This record gives sequence, structure tokens and C-alpha cells, in this order.
Amino acid sequence: MSEPTMPQPIHAAAGARVMLVTGASSGIGEATARRLAREADASLVLVARREERLRALAAELGERRVSFIAVDLLDDDAPARVREHVLKRHGQLHLLVNNAGTAWRARFADTPPAPRNGGSGAQGGGYANVHRTMLINFDAQVRLTEALLPLLRSCAPSAIVNVASTSGRVSRAGSGAYSASKFALAGWSDALFAEEHAHGVHVGLVLPGFISTEGFPHSELTDKPWTRWIVSTPEKAADAIYDAGIRRRAERYVPRAYAIAAALRILAPALVRRALTGGGAAVMTTTTGADIAERHNCAAPAPSGASESGAGTAPPI
Repeated sequence: MSEPTMPQPIHAAAGARVMLVTGASSGIGEATARRLAREADASLVLVARREERLRALAAELGERRVSFIAVDLLDDDAPARVREHVLKRHGQLHLLVNNAGTAWRARFADTPPAPRNGGSGAQGGGYANVHRTMLINFDAQVRLTEALLPLLRSCAPSAIVNVASTSGRVSRAGSGAYSASKFALAGWSDALFAEEHAHGVHVGLVLPGFISTEGFPHSELTDKPWTRWIVSTPEKAADAIYDAGIRRRAERYVPRAYAIAAALRILAPALVRRALTGGGAAVMTTTTGADIAERHNCAAPAPSGASESGAGTAPPI
């Protein structure tokens, strides 16, 4: 994928703060770009796979101070390409927001359905689902951070914000792979903060709960008046990312009340386990955009009464 041609700054203006956001084509990433753009001295780098969306957002926010690079963060050369883009277009970096990610719902013992109508079939659960989820939600963040950390150090005081999830503190049936990736991201973030504090690089952590986005529509919750209230917005998550990055907060839950669930997991683990294995907990495991995309791309719709679990290709992020 070639880098787009567009009017872009060769270097950030004197006094500008260069801020990079991954997964910027929609949802929390797009909302974060809009929130950061409200800073008068912000110069933004938008990263995602969908070039047309990035181009439109950059034009809206102002191409004189916003650049973008369309790249799949799973590509071997993606971190180097992003680093080269930042150096060429801006010359410095003050904030990295690792936001890109996805999820497929599947229980670990789920067997993938057989391919139908020429489809490639879904992967179901098991190690395959854990592996592909870790690649996107953890490995890609680590690889990009490794490539950009020297630049962040040279521009200190600077910051990294890793967008994990409340599922990185409390796990549910059917989302074990997603939780594993977010638990890993949260643990690594704590260690990275301790290592980089002396170098002037702050590491903040944002743990969203249910946020209605293209990748996580949560329609099972938003369609019901008695559960709609627990779903928050990308704008609230963007405010939390701002706090963790610009205001250098250690971590933020979105909504803040979700921190109670994480605390209970430590203080009363048996109680939390009972709650999460009860019948009412099933409604909390919602269908993701990746699930929907896979069902359309890999197999015909399941007949009435049947179910399909697992996943295939992640939606563009």
C-alpha cells in the first residue's frame, strides 16, 4: 500500500505537539483525533487501514497540521513505515495513542463451523482465536511502540496511552481471547511506565467498558432500555485518553464507575465469578463488528436455531 499524496506538513511548527492516533478511521480513534485537534498546538498523525476515511478526517481537521498513513499494523514493515512517515512529515512525536484493535467472540472449546458456499470458514475458538486476537490487540501495539519509543524519548516530556478495556481486569465467557490481549496490554503498560518514567515518557492506560462503535456496536444492549444506560460513547473515551495522555493520568475507566468491577475482582473474586457465570451475564457478551463481517464473508447465514461462533477477517480499523 503506497503512502497517500496530499498537502502535509514537512515538519511540525515550532512549539507544536505531534500526536499519533491508531485506529483513527472510526469509533474511539476518530473521536480521539477530534478531541486532540481542539488543542491549538496539536499536529496530528492519523493511522488506520481505510485511506478514504483518513483522508476525509484529515481534510476536516485541517491538512496543514494533520497527516495520515494508511497501513495495516499487522504488516511486517508497518512500524518502520509509520516511523518514517512521522520523521518525514513532522520530525518529532509527543504522544502515541495505541487504540487500534478488534475482537471475535468465541468460547475456547468452540469448534469452527465447516466452510459453506465456497467460503473459507471461521476459525472458532481455541488457540487460533487467542493468537489472532493477540496479534492485533497486543503485538501490534508493542511493535509500534518499540519503533517510536526513541522518538518519544527524544521529545520528552512525552506520553503513550494504551487503550485496553475493562475486560482487561474482569473477563467473561465468550471473550477470553479479547480479555487475554487486554490483560497483557494492561500489565505491559504498568511495566513500561516504571521503565520509561526516568526518561520523561509517561505511560497512561484507558480501560473502556461498553462503548458503542462500528467495531463494537453492542446492539444487544442499546436496543433494550434497561441495559442502554451502561453503554457509553466514543467521545467519553476520547476525553479519558486526553486525561491519560495530555494530563498524564495513570489510568481511566470509561465510565468511571466501571472501576468498581475491577476492584471487586480483587476484593471479592468468588462473588465476581458467581455473577459472571449466572444466566444474566450472557447478555454482557455482545456481537462485535468482526463477528458480523466474518459471517458475511466466510459463510452463508446460519439457519434458524443454529449458531456460528469464531471469526475470520477483522473489520478495517
